[in-house]
Amino acid sequence: MASTSAEIVAFLLTISGWVLVSSTLPTDYWKVSSIDGTVITTATFWANLWKTCVTDSTGVSNCKDFPSMLALDGYIQACRGLMISAVCLGFFGSIFGLVGMKCTKIGGSDQNKARIACLAGLIFILCGLCSMTGCSLYAHRITSEFFDPSFVAQKYELGAALFIGWAGASLCIIGGSIFCFSIADNSKSPRRAYAYNGAASVLSSRTKIHNSVPDKTSPKHFDKNAYV
Repeated sequence: MASTSAEIVAFLLTISGWVLVSSTLPTDYWKVSSIDGTVITTATFWANLWKTCVTDSTGVSNCKDFPSMLALDGYIQACRGLMISAVCLGFFGSIFGLVGMKCTKIGGSDQNKARIACLAGLIFILCGLCSMTGCSLYAHRITSEFFDPSFVAQKYELGAALFIGWAGASLCIIGGSIFCFSIADNSKSPRRAYAYNGAASVLSSRTKIHNSVPDKTSPKHFDKNAYV
């Protein structure tokens, strides 16, 4: 029962983490910067893996998509590949995790389901590592440019999408680790042996029926010479 509860908790953690990781791809604010005036913010610059935008004080946004994938910086291409890989791994991990859980009726025996659950845990750990690496690589580029005194272009700060990606990656790694421990719990739990007592039960039932039937044999009649 404890192992089943742990698998349910692991499945909820990994699914939540996968949803958070998936939501980072269309999120706008991977990096953000603002130009402040004397009274209000005059402009806000923000960018993600697909475009860069600027929003003025009136709320009007002007965006520019990245023109060519081959002309992009190497870190953006690497972050795209890592995040897309994390989303795909999370999809397959959720399927294997659903099959490997003990509370489902598919997957075969308990040993096979434990192996499938362990495989799902490994996939989710890889999903979390890919997301963690992609977000960390992007954040390292932002911080290195921000603290570089020779960098004269627009400096950015960490956006909300990076924190969402880190949180989702952490949930995937924690849930995947719990899935991996399920195969160890299954090997430690003893398997019950059931003996077939069909023949004994049939014999016992026949004995009970035989004992319950009253003796209907006719009483013995003795001849009169028997009393002499």
